Amino acid sequence: MELLASHPYYKVQREINSIQQKNVEYERTLYLYEDKLITKHREFSSEAVFDMSYRELKSGEEGTLFVHTNQGVFTYIVKEDPTPFIKVFKELEKKLGHKSSE
Repeated sequence: MELLASHPYYKVQREINSIQQKNVEYERTLYLYEDKLITKHREFSSEAVFDMSYRELKSGEEGTLFVHTNQGVFTYIVKEDPTPFIKVFKELEKKLGHKSSE
């Protein structure tokens, strides 16, 4: 399948050694295909994803992308506005005839 859209997200992991504790930020990417959505550790079929929404944090520097699935809601920290990514998803939902809450 052809890649329809991609969007970067970030995972912050706390790493602890004998001397210090630090937060390490990893950049990852969401990949949207006609038949699936892929993240670093998960793959959702297009039928399993019901909706996507975005909430910007008060700082304005980052926000949270919410992916609503039949397995629950998954959250992804984003630094760039994911509106174009969400728009491609909504267009795909209409094309495939899936029900999406709008």
